[in-house]
Amino acid sequence: MNLKKYFIRALHRLQKGPGYTYKELLVWYCDNTNTHGPKRIIKEGPKKKLIWFFLTLLFASLVFWQWGILINTYLSYNVTSSLSIGFKTMKFPAVTVCNANPFKYSEVKHLLKELDRLIEAALERILQPTPGNSSENISPPLNLELWHQIPLVLIDEHDKDNPIILDIFESNHSPAGNQTTMGNETIMGNETTTDNESTGGNETTGGNHTCSHQGSDNCTYRNFTSAAQAVTEWYILQSTSILSKVPLQERIRMGYQAEDMILACLYGAEPCNYKNFTQIYHPDHGNCYIFNWGMDEEALNSSNPGAEFGLKLILDISQQDYIPYLSSAAGARLMLHQQKSFPFLKDQGIYAMAGTETSIGVLVDELERMGYPYSDCTMNGSDVPVTNLYSQYNTSYSIQACLRSCFQNHMIEICGCGHYMFPLPNGVNYCNNEDNPGWAYCYSSLRSSIRHRQICIDSCKETCNDTQYKMTISMADWPSEASEDWIFHILSYERDMSTNVTLDRNGIIKLNIYFQEYNYRTISESAATTIVWLLSSLGGQFGFWMGGSVLCLIEFGEIIIDSLWITIINVIGWCKGLKQKRAQARYPDAPPTVSELVEAHTNLGFQHEDGGVLPRDEALPPEPGTPPPNYDSLRVQPLDVLGPDSDAE
Repeated sequence: MNLKKYFIRALHRLQKGPGYTYKELLVWYCDNTNTHGPKRIIKEGPKKKLIWFFLTLLFASLVFWQWGILINTYLSYNVTSSLSIGFKTMKFPAVTVCNANPFKYSEVKHLLKELDRLIEAALERILQPTPGNSSENISPPLNLELWHQIPLVLIDEHDKDNPIILDIFESNHSPAGNQTTMGNETIMGNETTTDNESTGGNETTGGNHTCSHQGSDNCTYRNFTSAAQAVTEWYILQSTSILSKVPLQERIRMGYQAEDMILACLYGAEPCNYKNFTQIYHPDHGNCYIFNWGMDEEALNSSNPGAEFGLKLILDISQQDYIPYLSSAAGARLMLHQQKSFPFLKDQGIYAMAGTETSIGVLVDELERMGYPYSDCTMNGSDVPVTNLYSQYNTSYSIQACLRSCFQNHMIEICGCGHYMFPLPNGVNYCNNEDNPGWAYCYSSLRSSIRHRQICIDSCKETCNDTQYKMTISMADWPSEASEDWIFHILSYERDMSTNVTLDRNGIIKLNIYFQEYNYRTISESAATTIVWLLSSLGGQFGFWMGGSVLCLIEFGEIIIDSLWITIINVIGWCKGLKQKRAQARYPDAPPTVSELVEAHTNLGFQHEDGGVLPRDEALPPEPGTPPPNYDSLRVQPLDVLGPDSDAE
């Protein structure tokens, strides 16, 4: 009820407004608005009125066009980057050191024995690619099961138009053109075997191919310009299958232990040892050791910049115990990273060469990105639709962890097993040649798939806050020829209490890691357009083109509201008119007036069946005690007000 009263009062108040029609309302607005232009339209003569109408319409269009550009610019959420330099006591980075060789060859030789014999025979055939060489008489015979799953082939390109593919352990030759058109075969690498282009002067190139199963035509070829590359890739692929079946604790035992690898440690003026390092198993490098990871203890601060206040290490990489076909590079692999983050040494690590002292000066860059909607970054990875498999290490989110987890998830979904180089979810096993004969083909196809790679790139996000360590690296021979004798004697005695020298220049590395200076750079993002910028820009354009302000916009909003009220009144009036028309169509005669109804009531009487009318007083009820009249022969009928003979006029 209150709502109805309010609505009626609002309609009455509207009737006192500028007018009852749209034309009256528009004229009232043009005469009272503070915006330049509309007043001149109604006050000038016919010619000037037309000119001012055109100018007002033109500038109003320009205002709306500029407003659209400004709003679109604001909604694009652009950012600006600013660089600031600060000075403070900083946390020393986490330092991960690994051996370039993942396992001691003496510990894994029994597992790789057949594979080593096979690769040695293959190298002999590569160096002497003629029938009848000595590899055919090897005793005991070679186990070619691994070879048939992922064979190596030679590509003879003496005839550029007709290159020949030779299986190393078979005597038959076949044209490269026939090889590359079988089934679903594809050639991967920098060049194809059927190209007529030069291969950098080499007449023979190497390659390998993997098939979905033995004897299948569904194969993937990889082409290499050097046999050294082909042999290394082939050996890594085969050793991955073998080592994936070894339990984790056994792999850790076969790697380099901290007490054997870390010979000396000094942080600032405080001595340290291998017990101050946290051990993790890295699939690429075996046992790795992290200093100042911050998992169990608070991260260490650096008191001063300079080499004297950093971390000093002496490492023994035992190069004489390297796996000959697995690790072609010798040295230590190290990486500086944030606390509680997983070290991805293959992507971000650096090598330290044996027989040298490597000094690493560190500068710190802190990156601060704005979150959604300004940039597609994440704070902790909780909004990333990829299961982080590296969370089992209790490490923080990183885009490298996301990309590898995404690839492993695709590998498990498509191939039915996981790759040895990445963590596994529960209930899944690593791929190997026995349980998964076609895993190498599946892995190669997935790794070369641009579509799956793009899916992972689109799914993963950068972290909003990140710390990067910029390194300046310098090296010198260490120890010098004059001091190597006594240094090696002391280090050998401290490691295994031996009076004999058990170390040499090929296995020793010295590292110095320190802050160059305490200045750190912060690269932060800020919004290029804010709501204040948007409002001021909108107001500036409106004021420049139309001479308006916020009050003019309020006036414009007022006329819109008045127009809506007028529209509501017109709709209500139209509905009432429609209702009356329907009533008139149902009752075409006009309803009687009050006086006519009174007169009809006074002249009302009873009428006989023969048409006679009884006077009203005779129709009154009989006196008490008199018998009731016989009403069966009577019927009630109202008298015609005008009488039967009255004229219609």
